[in-house]
Amino acid sequence: MSIATRELRASYAFVERNFNLTKRYWGWEVAWLIYSIAGALAVSLIGRAEDNQQLLLFLVIGAIFWNYLSIVFGFIGETVTWERWEGTLEYTFMAPIRRYTQLIGSTLFAVAYGLIQMVIILAVLILFFELHFDGANFTTAATFMLLGSVSFIGVGMMAAILPLLYVERGDQMVFVIQSVILLFSGVYYDTSILPGWMQFVSQFSPGTYVLDGVRQGLIHGTPVTSLIHDVWPLVVMGAVLIPLGVYVFGRAEAYAKRTGKLKRVG
Repeated sequence: MSIATRELRASYAFVERNFNLTKRYWGWEVAWLIYSIAGALAVSLIGRAEDNQQLLLFLVIGAIFWNYLSIVFGFIGETVTWERWEGTLEYTFMAPIRRYTQLIGSTLFAVAYGLIQMVIILAVLILFFELHFDGANFTTAATFMLLGSVSFIGVGMMAAILPLLYVERGDQMVFVIQSVILLFSGVYYDTSILPGWMQFVSQFSPGTYVLDGVRQGLIHGTPVTSLIHDVWPLVVMGAVLIPLGVYVFGRAEAYAKRTGKLKRVG
């Protein structure tokens, strides 16, 4: 068996493990799905209240696709937290597997889970608001979803070190990062309304380019070739953030092992 095949099997083992954990806590997952649907409906109803179809589509896309990106970010960022909840943190990090193998498994599960939830929420909103995406360019939307997922994976890997290094407050710090990304990415408004310094910071958020690209594709039918100004920043971020995320996580893991933080549970 080749090394690549063995590592892929090991990654799939983490996908399967996370799937089984999700099944075990299915009631919690249903509760979060209902919460996500309610949140998306509450935000999107602003567009209905204003009787503005463009605003409604703008808010619907922001709510749905941010939910997907936040799931990808959150699941990867909570990789360590899941291990600590199950009491397997020390065993997993001492096992003879490469760390990127575990991170790949967590990533694949996060993307699959996020896509499933996104489809469900999208279906509910389409039925509720009787939405029509006539003339939408779904290829553009799919391209930006893929590029955005890659960028958010890198950010999530770096955020995942926080629960590892700061046992009592790490989870809250991951949530803070997610909230800051939401603020600067123009999820529910165009970034042009932000103060100048915030517009500058928003250029470093992958969410800014993902949401703009998806909206251009679904609302205006814009092809990817006309959105190169949104594509190349995501390509650069993905190429930089994922290797950086793996490196930073590895250094944090070595520090945690050296200082005995793996054993701590609170």
